[in-house]
Amino acid sequence: QVQLVESGGGLVQPGGSLRLSCAASVSIFSINAMGWFRQNPGKERELVASISNGGNTNYADSVKGRFTISTDNAKNTVYLQMNSLKPEDTAIYYCNTYNGRRWSDYWGQGTQVTVSS
Repeated sequence: QVQLVESGGGLVQPGGSLRLSCAASVSIFSINAMGWFRQNPGKERELVASISNGGNTNYADSVKGRFTISTDNAKNTVYLQMNSLKPEDTAIYYCNTYNGRRWSDYWGQGTQVTVSS
């Protein structure tokens, strides 16, 4: 199965920016789609953004205009650029793979994002 390692989280003030990275153990071009999810304790995991291997992107309404998902196929890495961060963006962020039918049951360790003054 594909191994995923997320990084780039941290503590940032409201209005600030962060860029998350997700390194995959295989060529991401061979994967139907990649996505970024986030989760807080006691809450459902939420799909934040996704990108197909054709470059089509989708975003949750709560992050549209602020977050951008992109890929670097040469590095087998997917990024999430997060701008104008809000306290409600605080969560553990995970990346995942989509095989055309469903998201994978495998999750990496995630990376913590905390937005606070």
